[in-house]
Amino acid sequence: MLVVEGIWKSFRAPSGGMIPVLRGADLRVRAGELAIISGASGSGKSTLLNVMGLLEDADAGVVSYGGEPVTRLSRAARNQARGRFVGFVFQSFLLIPSLTALDNVLLAARYVGRGGVTARRRAIALLDEFGLGARRDHYPPQLSGGEQQRVAFCRAVFNDPPLLLADEPTGNLDDANGRVISEAFRDRTARGCAVVVVSHRPDAFLATESVYRLQDGRVERG
Repeated sequence: MLVVEGIWKSFRAPSGGMIPVLRGADLRVRAGELAIISGASGSGKSTLLNVMGLLEDADAGVVSYGGEPVTRLSRAARNQARGRFVGFVFQSFLLIPSLTALDNVLLAARYVGRGGVTARRRAIALLDEFGLGARRDHYPPQLSGGEQQRVAFCRAVFNDPPLLLADEPTGNLDDANGRVISEAFRDRTARGCAVVVVSHRPDAFLATESVYRLQDGRVERG
C-alpha cells in the first residue's frame, strides 16, 4: 500500500548550513499491516511521517500509494491524493476549538466534497462507536485529552482511508486511553488499512509484528 524509497530531507541551520535529517529512508507497508517506527527525539520521525503524508516535500526520493507515485504530482494533485488515501492522527489532536466534536469530525467530509445528511449520520455513528455520542455537541476545551484524541481518530477514519498515519497518538494519554487508541488502530488493520505509527512508546503496540527504528536518517527493522 505504502512504498517509501530513498527519501532525503535536510533543513537549513541558523548558521546557514544544511542539516540532513533523512538520509535515503526506505519503508514498505502492506494493506492490513501495522508498522511502528520508534527513534530518539529529534531523529526525524515526524519529518518522515509528514513526507509520507505529503505534508512536506522531500529533497529526493519517491512516495507511492497503492503503486502510484505521488511525490512528483502537482500540488493540487497531491492534495487530492492525500484526501483519497490518507488519514492523520496527531499527538496534539489539532481540533478546531470553535467547532463542536461533531463538526470537527465532519471536516473530513469537506476534504473530499462530501456532506449532507449521510455524512452527518456517518460522523454521529463514529462518535457513538467511541463512546462520544453524548459529547458530540461539546467543544474541544470541554473534552478530556482522551476524548479529544478519540474525536481526532474519528475524523481521521471518517473517509475510510486505505492509509492511516499517526504521530505519537498515545503520547499525551494515560494508559487506559492509550489502549483504546492502540486497539482502534489494530481494528483498522483488520479492515485492510495500512497503519504507520511513529512513537517513543512502541510498547503500547506490542501486538504488532512490524517494528522499525529510525536511526541516522534511515529506517531499520527492529
